[in-house]
Amino acid sequence: MRIIGGKFKGRRFNPPANKWPTRPTTDFAKEGLFNIINNNFDFEELKVLDLFGGTGNHSYEFISRGATDVTYVDKFGGCVAFVKKTAALLEIEKYLKIYKSDVFKFVKSTKQQYDYIFAGPPYPLPNLDTIPDVIFEHDLVKEDGWLVLEHNPNHDFKDHPKYIKERNYGTTIFSIFTP
Repeated sequence: MRIIGGKFKGRRFNPPANKWPTRPTTDFAKEGLFNIINNNFDFEELKVLDLFGGTGNHSYEFISRGATDVTYVDKFGGCVAFVKKTAALLEIEKYLKIYKSDVFKFVKSTKQQYDYIFAGPPYPLPNLDTIPDVIFEHDLVKEDGWLVLEHNPNHDFKDHPKYIKERNYGTTIFSIFTP
């Protein structure tokens, strides 16, 4: 895993491989996504929520590029421990709130709104298709904000009422939604 932009550009991290339940976004797809974000948002102004955070890959990218209010959520203890360790190594603990929680429970309990929400669920997650509805039902995206959902070609959100566009990077698709 590599940070591709900002003050930590080029830093590499190796999550433990033994029974690691993540599928990190490829550098190619991540670079494409962050180019889109860079053209639409000011990183220093963003309040970010990273759901199914895994290795923390997206959280680090946002903080590296100037975001100071990032929330990370994952239910796997190994991932949470890795992110806490990496945050300490990068000295970014004050910018990163880390929650060990089921994403759907977190979404139902938080009272916060975010400028940008990234959801990178496991592709075989049985209720992956419900994620946009759950996020918007709980009013988590600010008026001009985005929800970006990473998924594979087995899912199609073009008919969703909040869908605005998608970017396709091979088998990685980012569907973008806004209120």
